[in-house]
Amino acid sequence: MIVTAARALLLAALLALPLAAADDVTRNSEPNNFPRAHNEWTVAQLQAAMAAGTLTSEELTKEYIARIIAIDQNGPGVNAVIELNPDALAIAHNADVLRKHGIVLGPLHGIPVLLKGNVDTGDKMQTTAGSFALFGKPALIDSTVAQNLRDGGAVILGKTNLSEWANFRSFESISGWSGWGGQTNNPYGIDRNPCGSSSGSAAAASSNFTSVSFGTETDGSIVCPANANGVVGLKPTVGLTSRAGIVPISHTQDTFGPHGRYVADVAVALGVVQSRTYDGRDPATGGVPLGWQGRFTRPTNIPTDYTQFLNPNGLQGARVGVTRVGLGGFDPDVPTPPIVLAQFENAITAISNAGATVIDLDAAGFVFPAANNETLVLCFDFRNDLQKYFATRVGVPMARKTLTDAITFNNHHAAEEMPFFNQDLFEFCNSLATGPDDPQPAFGGVTYNQALAQDQNLGVNGIDLALSQFSLDAIVSATDNPAWATDLLYGDHFIYGTSSLAAPEGYPIIQVPAGMTFGAPLGISFFGTAFSEPTLIKLASGFEAVTKIRAHNLPTFAPTVPFNHIAGTTLLPPNQRKALQGNSGSQVMSPSNASPQTGKEVKRPHHL
Repeated sequence: MIVTAARALLLAALLALPLAAADDVTRNSEPNNFPRAHNEWTVAQLQAAMAAGTLTSEELTKEYIARIIAIDQNGPGVNAVIELNPDALAIAHNADVLRKHGIVLGPLHGIPVLLKGNVDTGDKMQTTAGSFALFGKPALIDSTVAQNLRDGGAVILGKTNLSEWANFRSFESISGWSGWGGQTNNPYGIDRNPCGSSSGSAAAASSNFTSVSFGTETDGSIVCPANANGVVGLKPTVGLTSRAGIVPISHTQDTFGPHGRYVADVAVALGVVQSRTYDGRDPATGGVPLGWQGRFTRPTNIPTDYTQFLNPNGLQGARVGVTRVGLGGFDPDVPTPPIVLAQFENAITAISNAGATVIDLDAAGFVFPAANNETLVLCFDFRNDLQKYFATRVGVPMARKTLTDAITFNNHHAAEEMPFFNQDLFEFCNSLATGPDDPQPAFGGVTYNQALAQDQNLGVNGIDLALSQFSLDAIVSATDNPAWATDLLYGDHFIYGTSSLAAPEGYPIIQVPAGMTFGAPLGISFFGTAFSEPTLIKLASGFEAVTKIRAHNLPTFAPTVPFNHIAGTTLLPPNQRKALQGNSGSQVMSPSNASPQTGKEVKRPHHL
C-alpha cells in the first residue's frame, strides 16, 4: 500500500504525540471541540454511513485517533490506549478502496477496533501484558483472533492498557495499572477505577475511542470492567474464541471477547472473532478434552451471525433465575451499600415488567456449589501455559524463558515493575508441586486433578442444575460493585463479584448496564450453560431495550465521582445532624470467600 505524502504527514503528526500515562486527574471534562461526530453510533449505523458514501473508514479512524490524543492521553486523561497502530490509516484506506470496488469482507469491514495489550499482532505493535518483561520485538505472527479481524476487514487501531499480567502477578494487584502503561482511569470519574484486567478495553469503548474493543477473561476480567465503565461485555464460552497468541493465565478458563456500548455491537463482534473451524493452535476450539473441559462438546451448528438473536422483546416469556449469592460482600465489616442493592432490585423488577418470569433461586433453597480451589487450577496452568507462550516470542527478555525467569526479571527491575505491589502470586504459583496428581500442601493436600473435578461440579450442580431444575433460560445477578476510587497505596476495593459462578466451568456471561449510583455505573450479568450465547444476547438486548441505561447515562469525564453534594453545607448542631441522618441501618453479611471447612478467609486473586 502506497501512502500519499499528505496522509503520511497527518499520520506522523498524530502518532508523534506521546502516549504517556495521564497523571493529572484534575483536568477538565471533555471540551466541545473534541471529535464527537460519531459518538454512540453503533457498528450497524457506521456501516450504513460508509455504504451510503457519507463516511469513510479513513475519516472514522482519524476521528478516533484525534479523540484518543485529545481525551485519552491529554484532556481528562483516561489512559486506556497503550499504543496506536502506525499502520491504522493505511489499513483504513485499503478498506475504503475495497468498498469502492464492491468488496466488503464482513460486518466489521472498515471499523476501527482496539485489542487488549496481551493479544499478539504480527505487526509493529508490542504485546507486553503491560510488563517490560515482554517489551522488545513484536510478536512474530497474529493471534488467531487478530487474524480473524483482519480477514473480516476490521482496522486494528491499537492496543489497550490492562492490569499487568491480567491481574495475576500479585494478590494485591491494582486494577488498570501496568508497568508499561501506567494507570487506566474511568471515563465516568477520572479518580475512579476501571476494574480489570481488561481495563483499557472497556474504558476505551465507553469513551468512544473505538467502535468495539476486545479483552480477555479468566474470572471477571471482561465483565467487571464492563460494569465499572458502563458498557456491555460478553465473555464467551471457553473454546468459542481461540486463545492462540494471547498471553495466558489458564487454558482451562481463559477466553477472549468484546466490549461495546450496546448489545448489538458485541453481537456483531462475536461473530467475527469466533473460531468457525478447529484452530490447531488452540485445541479447545475443536472440543479436544482439556482436563474436565472435554465434558461439553462444541456444537456443529454454531451461528456465524449473532445479530439474528437481538430482540427488543427478548425478555417476553423468558424464565430467569435470580441469585443474590455473594452480594453481601467479601469483607463482613464492609457490607454492600443499600443503594447499590436497591439498584439491583430495580433491575430485577424491570426484567419482570418486561414479561419475564423471575424465579428467586435463593428463596427456593438452591445452593451453588463452591469451587474453593480455583486458584490451584489457575496457578498450576499459569506456570505451564506461560512457559509455552514464552517459547513463541523472540527479542524480548522472556523469550524461551520460564516463570522463574519472570520473577527474577521483576526483582531486577523492581522500580519499574513493582513500585506499588509485589509478585507474591507469581512466587506462590511457582512454589506448587509440579505433578497433576501431587498433593498441594497450600490447598490442604488437594491435587490439581481434584480441583478440576470441583470446577466441573460447579457447572453440573450449579448453573446447569439450576437451569434444568427450574426450566430457566438463564440466571441473573449483579455483576460487581460500582467503581471504587483508585488507590495506588492500599489497592483495590472489591465488595462483591459474581463472575465465579461461570468462570471455573468455562461458561458464558453477558454484562449489561443496569443503573447508576452517584454517577458510577452498575450492571447485571446473565449467565448460561456452554455455548448459550444466542440466548444470553436475546435476554440482554431485551433488557437494554426496556431500560436504556447507557443511552441516558453517558460518561462525563468528571475529575471525581460523586461530583456533586460533596462540599458540605452550613454547620448544624449535632442533634439536628443526627435527625437528618435518620436511623436506617445495614445488615453485615458474612464473607463470600470464606472456607466452608474453617470459616477463615481464603486468599485468592481477583478479576483476572
